[in-house]
Amino acid sequence: MGSTPCSGKGRGVGSFQELGCMPWKVSKQKGEAAGGGCVPESYEALNARVTPPPQQPPAIYHEKQHRELCALHALNNVFQDGAAFSREALQDIYQRLSPSTLVTPHKKSMLGNGNYDVNVIMAALQTRGYEAVWWDKRRDVSSIALANVTGFILNVPSNLRWGPLRLPLKRQHWIGVREVGGVYYNLDSKLRNPHPIGTADELRKFLRHQLRGKNCELLLVVPEEVEVHQTWRTDNA
Repeated sequence: MGSTPCSGKGRGVGSFQELGCMPWKVSKQKGEAAGGGCVPESYEALNARVTPPPQQPPAIYHEKQHRELCALHALNNVFQDGAAFSREALQDIYQRLSPSTLVTPHKKSMLGNGNYDVNVIMAALQTRGYEAVWWDKRRDVSSIALANVTGFILNVPSNLRWGPLRLPLKRQHWIGVREVGGVYYNLDSKLRNPHPIGTADELRKFLRHQLRGKNCELLLVVPEEVEVHQTWRTDNA
């Protein structure tokens, strides 16, 4: 008692009926397909239901360690620009600074190999209209107005290496920290990749942890007008 097979008379070879398919017919009244079918979604409606692809992480400039040029790397990483400062520019600043202006006893290189002290960093920032605010470690970092700070440069003890070997000696090392795409990153030039710190609250925890260590100093990198009006402080009255 099965259905009667199609005879194929009056139909061309390869027609819809021979393939067991029915041609799509749309009702003129309600736009419904004849026989109870569904009208295909429009291109716009279909796109509206498509889940957008995940947002790509922001591009982060991360300058790696070369010789003893950590001050140069920290500056360029904070400015997210490999052309912001050069070794030649820092060496020129170093040579122009007289010994009477130097406030720290850090070793400086006469050959341009790096290991520049805070005086060179401060003078370099001034050439771009920025200032370095030396953070008083007796204050809590909760009073930093993060929105007015371009970035941070920390001076921390770091292990010396001889090739792949870590030596039982430490030397002061400059690292840069800044916000990129809403996330704060540790841009230490000795790291293989930028290390995400996280939100503003997590940044403050990171800074507190670093400042509790021995021989750690913090510089706030701010525009000149921020330094003049002291708006890097939330408690500025």
